Amino acid sequence: MNVLTRNHVRVTGRAGAPVVVLAHGFGCDQNLWRLVVPELERDFTVVRFDHVGAGRSDLSAWSAKRYSDLDGYADDVLAVCRALDLGPVVFVGHSVSAMMGVLAAARDPGAFAGLVLLAPSPCFVDDPSTGYRGGFSAADIEELLESLDANYLGWSGAMAPVVMGNPERPELGEELTAAFCRTDPAIARVFARVTFLSDNRADLANVRVPTLVAQCSRDAIAPPEVGAFVHAQIPGSQLVTLDATGHCPQLSAPDETVATIAAFAGSVG
Repeated sequence: MNVLTRNHVRVTGRAGAPVVVLAHGFGCDQNLWRLVVPELERDFTVVRFDHVGAGRSDLSAWSAKRYSDLDGYADDVLAVCRALDLGPVVFVGHSVSAMMGVLAAARDPGAFAGLVLLAPSPCFVDDPSTGYRGGFSAADIEELLESLDANYLGWSGAMAPVVMGNPERPELGEELTAAFCRTDPAIARVFARVTFLSDNRADLANVRVPTLVAQCSRDAIAPPEVGAFVHAQIPGSQLVTLDATGHCPQLSAPDETVATIAAFAGSVG
């Protein structure tokens, strides 16, 4: 199967310029980046794609076995980069996609000029034994997944506004709710477990490419302590705290988000 078709890859912007690859998180698709793309296209070649099972990807390529952990997604990231053959790229991974980038860069560092980890979390579950705070107790995650299994559409309507934050701008939560609801519930159930149960803390130290950790000032899904942990574990990484609130700054604060991505991509690309 053609990888570029499978993942509905789109390439826009300046030909021959540094390449920025944008990867969306759980329950979304590449449309999540639409507010930052026009500005990035001025100075970069911009690549967008849908994870298999999301958006306009080829749903026939999805299998619960292949996508039961982040390794399948990391393989896809590398496959997209190789198919494009545009040289080392700056990979921008939002939320769970940040860890896909971490895994992919550890396997093939030559494919990446740098990583931007936007609102990342290597582990959403608190670990009292080490003092790690992921933002959720094990019981919280179990309840979240049980609720999703029981009524995915209802869960989407309740959870999306929490993920988005910015309650004074309800249209943002409504947009994320709509994105969640477009996802096949069977696929969403598997991806949710991958997202919320993965523990990639030990993988962070394997990253050897320039990395920017961009966390939000207030984020119910990935609190500031998580961004600080990621920064501390990745050798030589940079940490920036955006004024943006919520877990999707590319929607809630696109100007700040694009400026942060562009400054880093311009320095390493």
